[in-house]
Amino acid sequence: MGSQWLEKEPIMRHTPLALMLSLVLAGTSAAQAGTVTVAYTGDVQQYADAGATPWDRDTNLKDLQNFLQALGPKYLPVDRSVRIEVLDVDLAGDVKPVRLRSDERIVRGRADWPRITLRYTVSTGAQVLQSAEETVSDMGYLQHLTGLKAYDSLPYEKRMLEAWFKQRFVSSGD
Repeated sequence: MGSQWLEKEPIMRHTPLALMLSLVLAGTSAAQAGTVTVAYTGDVQQYADAGATPWDRDTNLKDLQNFLQALGPKYLPVDRSVRIEVLDVDLAGDVKPVRLRSDERIVRGRADWPRITLRYTVSTGAQVLQSAEETVSDMGYLQHLTGLKAYDSLPYEKRMLEAWFKQRFVSSGD
C-alpha cells in the first residue's frame, strides 16, 4: 500500500499544475480567435420560413446562430469581430403537411432555394471596417451536394452561409 501511494503521489502533485496550464493555454487561444455575434431582429414569427412550428423555428434559428458564431474562430483574424443581424430567413424547400406525422420539408430545386437577409458590421476594436445589408441566397443549392452530411440540420443553409462568410470576411491571402 505504501508503494502505491508513492507511485500516485508525483502524479497527483503535478496534476493541478498541468490542469492549470492547459486551462490557461485554452483560454489564451480562445481569446485570440475572431468573434461573431448574431442577433435576430424584428418579429421572428414573421420571417418568411424559419420553421413549420414555433419549436422548429426556435431550433433552426439557434442552430444558425451557433453555426455563424463558430465561423469566427475558424476564419477571422485575431482582432476582427463581425456582428450579424438576421432580418429574415427562408429555408430551402417547402413545408408539406403529412398526416399522422410531423410536417416534412420537401426540396425540389425550383423557387425554393435558401435565402437569408442580414445586416453585418465588421470591426477591429472600435473601428468599423465594413458594414452592409444583403440577402444571401443559393439558387443552385441542389446542384452541388458535395460536402453535405445526411445527419446535419440545415445543410443547404450552412453551406451557403459558410461560402458567403469566407467570400466576405476572409482575405485571399488566408
